[in-house]
Amino acid sequence: MVIKPPEHRDKNKILKLLEDGNVFNDNEVKVALEVIDDALKEPTDDNYQILCAYDDHGDLAGYVCFGAIPMTDASYDIYWIAVNLRFAGLGVGGQLLTAAERDIAKQGGEKIYIETSSTEPYTMAREFYRRQGYKTVSVLKDFYREGDNKITYMKKAGSSYGEREEVA
Repeated sequence: MVIKPPEHRDKNKILKLLEDGNVFNDNEVKVALEVIDDALKEPTDDNYQILCAYDDHGDLAGYVCFGAIPMTDASYDIYWIAVNLRFAGLGVGGQLLTAAERDIAKQGGEKIYIETSSTEPYTMAREFYRRQGYKTVSVLKDFYREGDNKITYMKKAGSSYGEREEVA
């Protein structure tokens, strides 16, 4: 697996990956595309950064999008992470997340946040974040819609998998 920034021609591959995953709704895909466009336009801007995982044949296995959170000193968001279903369960998501965390730490990031829905389609994502050492730091009830809470996870940049940390 090779992890590197995408090329402009990869935009449609990322779109297909988001649509084929059957997790993201149309509005979420639309927002993801806006973020991808911004990242591809300004690849040196730290607002949105993308890393893609490619297999030995150059096929897109997954992608992660992250960036500095505006108005914070050293906090970053993981905005999107998605893996091609063909590569599910092979560690691609973990490799992408680790690569993003490494880049965030190199850029001076101290805390990494991930937000997700409390609904059933996101169960695997929530379990994945916990396995990667992220801790729940907030739950906003009915945030997205009635019965759909926003769950925020956090991990200190540079902390290793499974490391215990106290979150205030």
